Amino acid sequence: MKQILVTGANGQLGLSLQALQDKYPNLKFVFTNKTNFDISNASQVDRFFNKNSFDWCINCAAYTNVDKAETEAELARSINTTAVMKLAEASEKHNIKLIHVSTDFIFDGSSSEAYVEKDVANPLGVYGRTKLDGEQALIKHCKSFFIIRTSWLYSEFSHNFLKTMLRLEKTKDEINVVSDQIGTPTYAKDLAHVILKIISEDQKAYGVYHYSNEGVASWYDFAKAIFDITNSKININPISTNDFPTLAKRPGFSVLNKEKIKKELNVSIPYWRDSLEKSIKSL
Repeated sequence: MKQILVTGANGQLGLSLQALQDKYPNLKFVFTNKTNFDISNASQVDRFFNKNSFDWCINCAAYTNVDKAETEAELARSINTTAVMKLAEASEKHNIKLIHVSTDFIFDGSSSEAYVEKDVANPLGVYGRTKLDGEQALIKHCKSFFIIRTSWLYSEFSHNFLKTMLRLEKTKDEINVVSDQIGTPTYAKDLAHVILKIISEDQKAYGVYHYSNEGVASWYDFAKAIFDITNSKININPISTNDFPTLAKRPGFSVLNKEKIKKELNVSIPYWRDSLEKSIKSL
């Protein structure tokens, strides 16, 4: 039975992994969060790995508030970069395979084609920069790793775009949603299944991979699909990014190319709207 450490277990992906654990009886999980294992505390990381034995570590912990990161850069860096480096060092020292989740925000959105893993990264803000630096630290300090970049994560758990829209549906007659930022919504349970497939198959095709659901959408498209599925009567107005100023700049186009993960890890990927329907049904 493989021993699996999951950090950041109270976030969307961590909670999705918890929801799926019964489907993987050959895996034994230890779920941790900042309360019982602070990965940004270097001495705590060392003590934790010296006391416990794992085959795999799934790092779901991240500072993900894109706008707040602009004013809390030090905190974002401690979680997204420094802590990742410590996990990488500990994983290498203790012969643990590390799966780390990264983001489409490492790209600047200037491409007109879906981003492949080898495309040049150029983050627009602190969040993307700290995530990219975390990737680079991991690659430097650990040999047996999978970095999985994903985008627009949502689920039944925690705070996310889907749950925000469902909340607004109950309180608003009309909302404005940005229509000129293009990417792909990703159901956290789909990503969790892929991660657990990698572990169950004891994959060794280490490296950087892209994973999102199939298809392309704007945030407006995403919102419209949510309300279509729920038969909501709310009015949605498409607006431009310029009409909705935010502290952090966001990539205008961040669609990820998934050919590598499909071919090398034999992953099949659901279309984003099909997964959205599953998530709403689950809610």
